[in-house]
Amino acid sequence: MIHIYVGLAGEGDNIGEGGLLRRAVDSDQWESITDGLPEKPQVRPLLVHPDKPATVYAGTHLGVYRSEDRGDTWEALHCPDEGTDVWSLAFHPSDPDIIFAGHEPCAIYRSTDAGASWQKMDTTRVAYPDVTTYMPPLAKRVIGIAADPSNPSDVYAAVEVGGLLASRDCGDSWDSITDGLYTENHTVDLHGVKLSPAAPGCVFIIAQVAMFRSPDRGAHWQHLRFGEMFPGGSYCRGLVIAPDDPNTVYLAAGAGGGGAPAGTVEAGALFRSRDLGDTWERLDIGDTPPSRMFQVAIPPESPELVFCVSKDGHFYSSDDGGNSWSSSRLPVETSRSLHVYPMACG
Repeated sequence: MIHIYVGLAGEGDNIGEGGLLRRAVDSDQWESITDGLPEKPQVRPLLVHPDKPATVYAGTHLGVYRSEDRGDTWEALHCPDEGTDVWSLAFHPSDPDIIFAGHEPCAIYRSTDAGASWQKMDTTRVAYPDVTTYMPPLAKRVIGIAADPSNPSDVYAAVEVGGLLASRDCGDSWDSITDGLYTENHTVDLHGVKLSPAAPGCVFIIAQVAMFRSPDRGAHWQHLRFGEMFPGGSYCRGLVIAPDDPNTVYLAAGAGGGGAPAGTVEAGALFRSRDLGDTWERLDIGDTPPSRMFQVAIPPESPELVFCVSKDGHFYSSDDGGNSWSSSRLPVETSRSLHVYPMACG
């Protein structure tokens, strides 16, 4: 049975209740699954094991937790900097016992034993783009991690208000690969990074106002035009490569926040490309959610199922690959101190 998981959290001065919800795909009932998690858990990344779907990982404000019963109960996976915020989690493409965790302030850990122990990676050479260094008190959080399925030694980390990092030795050491003179931070305020097995060395990143693609491991970048939701761009938050078609990319985006002009009304949308980002279509989900679309999730075992969710909990599901949709609402009252962060399924 496939389940959908949605994490809830606040941020900065607006940290609030937090939580973690679960729903079976054949049910319309969401349930809270926080037994063993910290009180008021700030859940920001989620991972479902690709071979053992009962095993789920959650990153919280007090470290990484693991469940082996689809979230009924949780255990803490202690790392050397226990108690720091975890913002991203990623499996090695060919060995799910290897897990990467991105923290705030910027730190990257790797486990080679399914989370039982963690080693801190070397980020001492990281230097952020100049424009992002004058933005206290914003910390440099590692908001996304992904390895190249065609060359797993290449691992990338997206830093919110900090650009892109790269490792060429499976995470042992890291360097900044976006630097230079910028007049504003919107294009290096990253929200995610993904790679597709269909294009070795091709890196996708999403930012406050745009999406970019590098065909050559981050050496050069192309601005991908998929539709502007406010003058100058769209707020990009969720990015997924379809598990059954590595040429198909889904993007959760929206208006409002980030680099949007003052007074922009928040709204969300889901976009899809079937040619690795060359062309895009805005999917008709039957509605325009009144908040930014935040996440997309597709279960590898049933790729005809596509789910997306907005920041404020408007949930959409398709059982035919995105051609038709149904909508519902998460059973939570969202606010600045509580809104959706991650979604995963399996």
